[in-house]
Amino acid sequence: MDLNLVVVSGRLATLPELRTFQSGSRLLRLLITVRSDEPRRRVDVLPVTVWDPAEELLSEELTPGRRVWVAGATQRRFWTNESGKRSRIEIVANHVEVPEEPDSETS
Repeated sequence: MDLNLVVVSGRLATLPELRTFQSGSRLLRLLITVRSDEPRRRVDVLPVTVWDPAEELLSEELTPGRRVWVAGATQRRFWTNESGKRSRIEIVANHVEVPEEPDSETS
């Protein structure tokens, strides 16, 4: 059995980008930083896509540094630009949680 499930907790790296299409669908793009200490210390920046986000999420104060939890699946996206064919792996979220109170960890 195959399973494509991702759950991450991190902090917003930038302000979210909201796009509205002629069809009425909306796309919210987030960049989330996730810090890891094992197997070595690093910070990953993960692109997250949320299709037709809930109004509650849009009403949150989504500023850089704000803690978020994301659950979804990975998806590889392809496009072509002036430098040729490109691709990236992103998280397509089906649930985004913004804790009510900031936690005490430092950014």
